[in-house]
Amino acid sequence: MQDTNLTFQALGLPEPILKALEKKGYGYPTRIQAEAIPPLLAWRDVIAKAPTGTGKTFAFGIPMLVHVDAKSEDLQGLILAPTRELAIQIGDELRGLLSCWEGIRVAVVYGGAKMDGQIRQLKKHPQIVVATPGRLMDHYNRGNLKLNKIHTVILDEADRMLDMGFFNDVTKILNMIKNRRQLGLFSATISQEVMTVSWMYQRDEVEITVPADEENKPDIDQYSIAVPALEKEMAARKLLTMLGYEKALVFCNTKHMCQRLCDDLRRSGIRVECIHGDIRQQTREKNMNAFRKGEIPVLIATDVASRGIDVDDVELVINYDIPAENEYYIHRIGRTGRARRKGIAISVIGSFPEQAKLDEIAKYSHFTVQPIAFGPDDTLVQAEVRKAPQTPRRRYR
Repeated sequence: MQDTNLTFQALGLPEPILKALEKKGYGYPTRIQAEAIPPLLAWRDVIAKAPTGTGKTFAFGIPMLVHVDAKSEDLQGLILAPTRELAIQIGDELRGLLSCWEGIRVAVVYGGAKMDGQIRQLKKHPQIVVATPGRLMDHYNRGNLKLNKIHTVILDEADRMLDMGFFNDVTKILNMIKNRRQLGLFSATISQEVMTVSWMYQRDEVEITVPADEENKPDIDQYSIAVPALEKEMAARKLLTMLGYEKALVFCNTKHMCQRLCDDLRRSGIRVECIHGDIRQQTREKNMNAFRKGEIPVLIATDVASRGIDVDDVELVINYDIPAENEYYIHRIGRTGRARRKGIAISVIGSFPEQAKLDEIAKYSHFTVQPIAFGPDDTLVQAEVRKAPQTPRRRYR
């Protein structure tokens, strides 16, 4: 994904990193990478705001790998993430960068999984740990890892992490890392909590803002389709079978609806899996990997479970439920239209309140959402805007 004329080689990166990037087909850094890598390499603190899908993991991961002393068995770099799925994704991307570099080990620890396997990872003395805050504290309190040699700390999706109630855990962790030399905050939005952490812990920080312009914003056509409330499942099934995309994400607001829709679609013959909070972590990882590899074409998810979904070739996003928060809608549809690919997002409307909520989201986000409807012969046609009935005015004399 080329956002600049600058090459990775021009950034002065070591040969093993350049070879790994070449193997992955990356010749040019994105804008966030071009702007964040140099100050991080110079041991500066960074606070960066950039849209989803612009390459933030490489922006902080590459400098961290360069700074690590591969000959030392000390834990030197820590990356905190809000969800287990995102932590796993970051770990996978870092290990991909290490394909041509021996001696650096990465461990990933998160809640919802057994401690034994994570303890075995930590006993191998990783130089970098990717963790959710709660599970990191569990391992620290049990003496499974030490924080005294860490020089670099990164908070990825800092806004989401602090908004999810991890503020106290994060500040406690930062207070325990006495020898920290740099702190990087990477986020899609800069919330008040992110600004507070920056003010408390960063010094002479470099501020980076990458706007969602034509170069990096997802290319997504957005539609809505209104159906009777009891026909939403049939509408989702028809959309998936009619459009026939190889990778489609469907979002529900609750775990119950996520599982129910998955079961209904599976009975209708669609190959589908789901991820939500009530599913065992091992199964969630299995389903996520199967979707990433293209072994299943449809994945249903709740908002919390979806935070670590970082798949460049998702072609279709369906909002089976309209999200309660405007930001959730942006994160959902941002799973498609990535890496210069065209994406489609369709919201299934089953009531006037849902229509009103989608209208509010579109107004807030400056989106254009085109109404469509099912036409004859299994086609989709343009539809008229559906309006709520007006209450007749009473005339008083």
